[in-house]
Parts: sequence; structure tokens; C-alpha cells
Amino acid sequence: MLRYTLMRLGIFAGCLVLTWGLVYSGLVPRGLGDSNGIWVVLLALVISAPISFVVLRKERDRASLQVVERVERMKANVEANRSQEDLADAPVTAPHQAS
Repeated sequence: MLRYTLMRLGIFAGCLVLTWGLVYSGLVPRGLGDSNGIWVVLLALVISAPISFVVLRKERDRASLQVVERVERMKANVEANRSQEDLADAPVTAPHQAS
């Protein structure tokens, strides 16, 4: 999961540097007024999202499997705890004595 996040941040950082270079070289409009910084970040986000979607497909699938496994383990632990509580709350009956 951490690997996927770092890879995604790396792609964003690369797009941010590329976008910054394109904006300051004049190949891409600079935005309106003082919005230049926000414009560069938003443009980098828009560019990096589809790249991450395509390039990181296998890593995203691996990360989602880890999340699913973790959720399944948590569900199993909750069910095990619930079973133990049910056993602890069950009334204790005295054994019948034969006469």
C-alpha cells in the first residue's frame, strides 16, 4: 500500500515539475491573476491521474488485495470475539442427577 502511494506521489511530482516548466516557458497559459500556483498544481493533478490509472494498474490491484485480506482478517477476529462472548454469556445449567 505504501509502495503504491509513493509511486503515485512520484508520478504527481514528475507531472508537477513538467507542468511548472511548461507554464513558465509560456507553452501553457499561466492562469488568471495570482492563481498561477494553484493552476500549476491542478493541471499536474489532471495530467497525473490518468497516467497513474494506467501505469499503476498492477500495483493498485496488489494494494487492493492487501486491503481485502486485512478486512477479512478483521471480520474473522470480530466473529471469533463474538463467539467467545456468546459462550461467556450462556447460562450454566447444573447436570441432572439420576435418582
